[in-house]
Amino acid sequence: MIGKNQSVFDKEALMGTKPGKQIIKQKIFKSKGFKLFNRYKEEAESGFPDFARRFTADLLREMDSDPDPAATLRAFADEVGSQEMMLSASGIEKATTRLASPEEMGKRVGRILDSNFVKMTFPVFNALFDGAAAVAESGSAYDSSHNNNNNNDGRRELRQNVVEGHILAIDLSEPMDRIIDKDEDLEYLDDYRLMNPYILRLARRRISMAGDAVLNSFEKGFADARWGQDADEQMKSDPAAITGEQMELSYKKYRAVMGTAGRNMALAERPLGDIFYLGMAKAAEGVGCGNEMEDSVRDKAIKRPSWPLYYSLLSGSSRVGFDATLAKAGLYMEDARLAVGLLPEEFPNTPLLELLFVTMDHYNQYWYGQLQQINAWSELDASLPEMQP
Repeated sequence: MIGKNQSVFDKEALMGTKPGKQIIKQKIFKSKGFKLFNRYKEEAESGFPDFARRFTADLLREMDSDPDPAATLRAFADEVGSQEMMLSASGIEKATTRLASPEEMGKRVGRILDSNFVKMTFPVFNALFDGAAAVAESGSAYDSSHNNNNNNDGRRELRQNVVEGHILAIDLSEPMDRIIDKDEDLEYLDDYRLMNPYILRLARRRISMAGDAVLNSFEKGFADARWGQDADEQMKSDPAAITGEQMELSYKKYRAVMGTAGRNMALAERPLGDIFYLGMAKAAEGVGCGNEMEDSVRDKAIKRPSWPLYYSLLSGSSRVGFDATLAKAGLYMEDARLAVGLLPEEFPNTPLLELLFVTMDHYNQYWYGQLQQINAWSELDASLPEMQP
């Protein structure tokens, strides 16, 4: 599988969970899902270096041609509603100097691309796009604008623009989260602040190549994701007051980004785009629970805000809180599988999605298992804020 932390998917780790054993079985017997995933994974891996080089060159070009980076940064901070994204005039000058060379810019791009979220989604988006095109070609009721692009070269270009545009948008969440959380890459945060608006500009430009409907879909999803990020920041300022309603709102940062990307792999056409949205949105929320468990293992403290925090505060026990979080992840994944059941028979990549969801189950159960192994419940309990009456 693909991921930043490869140990999650090594043989020993896979043997430690029930879904992991299913993955091993599919690999041994070369299931259709495994062969499809392997094909798309190899395609993504072979094209990734070229994507990173183009990303770096495009960022440099955008920054070099901007006559007023301060105004660009201000407009971005206003749009996302966070002054954390701003830099002073001297900060802009220093970051511009640091990022002037392709080598240094390439290092920063490499760091934000080194993300499970980014690496896992490249092959999935390609598979969704191809599947939507196949459904359109079948002449089923799931008609799509894919039919208007019979030229193979034109379709490849459209696919690249739509997929890479959304990968760039997802990639934008990496530096923004690091700026807000201040939990990694502290020496690069000012550089990320300067890069952010140009990453968004590149994403919009590529997505717009697919037409107004796809761009409008992206813009709505981006706005929803900002609502989720705002809720996240509000809970960070007062974690003891966390509510379930706030957590559901904050998870828009997952479902809006990934769900919208899924919808746009079908060029925002209904009903297939809506099915893609449901499946990808719920899968992203399920993995969000696993990510919260992973961060808690790393820090030996419950992430703020998170479902483990909410459930631990309600129960007064971190052990109970993480049990509930794993169950919550399972509920999200049930909804993701519901979407797979809605796909038309003509969709050729269903086995790949089924395998993908098994890998997500494994990811969540692996980090839950790691929590049991480190047995840091007293430390996790001590990290809880005092719940407000």
